[in-house]
Amino acid sequence: MLYGFITTHRALLVARAREKLRRRLAPQPTEHELTSGVPLFFEHFAARVQRNEDSAAGDLGASATLHGGLAFDAGFTIGQVVHGYGDICQVVTELANELKVVIPAAQFAALNMSLDVAIAEAVTAYASRRELQLVGRGNEHLGFLAHELRNLMNTATLAYERVRSGSVGIGGSTGRLLGASLLGMSELVSRSLAEVRLTAGPPHEEQVSVTALLEEISIGGALQAKTRGVLFAVDPGPTEVLIAGDAQIVSSIVTNLVQNACKFTHKQGRVRLSTRVTPEHVTFDVADECGGLPPGKASELFQPYQQRSTDRSGLGLGLAISMRGALSIGGTLSVRDVPGTGCVFSVRLRRSLPA
Repeated sequence: MLYGFITTHRALLVARAREKLRRRLAPQPTEHELTSGVPLFFEHFAARVQRNEDSAAGDLGASATLHGGLAFDAGFTIGQVVHGYGDICQVVTELANELKVVIPAAQFAALNMSLDVAIAEAVTAYASRRELQLVGRGNEHLGFLAHELRNLMNTATLAYERVRSGSVGIGGSTGRLLGASLLGMSELVSRSLAEVRLTAGPPHEEQVSVTALLEEISIGGALQAKTRGVLFAVDPGPTEVLIAGDAQIVSSIVTNLVQNACKFTHKQGRVRLSTRVTPEHVTFDVADECGGLPPGKASELFQPYQQRSTDRSGLGLGLAISMRGALSIGGTLSVRDVPGTGCVFSVRLRRSLPA
């Protein structure tokens, strides 16, 4: 019924959406957005409503992801994509009220859910396409990380605005997108700290307490795991052990390994951080449940821009930076595949005896 209403009044809805767009103060509407953007948003919106009425809810995410990529290719910004969806949804609701068209509450609820999912998926797809474009330019310096941080901040800001407006709930996909963006910024900061430390000069030679390090990582790891929907456990091993190396680099390496494990572990899977100690070395093992690696792919994980799942968030720089960090302080970083289960990343560092 809702799809029939939308298609019957297509011309009027497009005109009203354009008028609403012209009255928008920020971001300022462009002629390209008025002439091409509104029809593009409307057609996808109508197709999504039709699929929803046909109970093909499984296609919503893929369709929204495709739309996010098309919007990027067409030259639209993230703000234009998000506001475009919202404008269309509003004019449909307003016109139905004016014409006193009775549309079942269940259909409106499904419509809002579809809008929520579409915004989240389209923005995520847009950000991924933007990252790939930056990678294609070969920009590997720190400015590259600054671009990524800006994208995450833009996504978080837009998601927050949608939640604050009341059109979507904090518990829906847009709320989860906000949380994922904040989490992404946290991960980016960890990588950036390690990158800055590696380029700032020779690492500091100091004693790092394993007990204090694990306490710090346990808190952050638990939050990461909860956000990702996985379980996180720490097996501290022997206490009162010291590591020889730069404290900031050591913390960044282990933190990044835990973040990666949480990111790629399946929902309700388990991530475990354990410690092994010998007279010369301290080794941290981070085991995940990502399902295992294709044959011959283990060594490729430590190359820049390599990602090991369909989750394309991030740029695949974390493991490459961790490898550089381990080597810079006389350590090693390796991965062992557990077929059908997951991976075990091991960072071996030099042990220091108490002064």
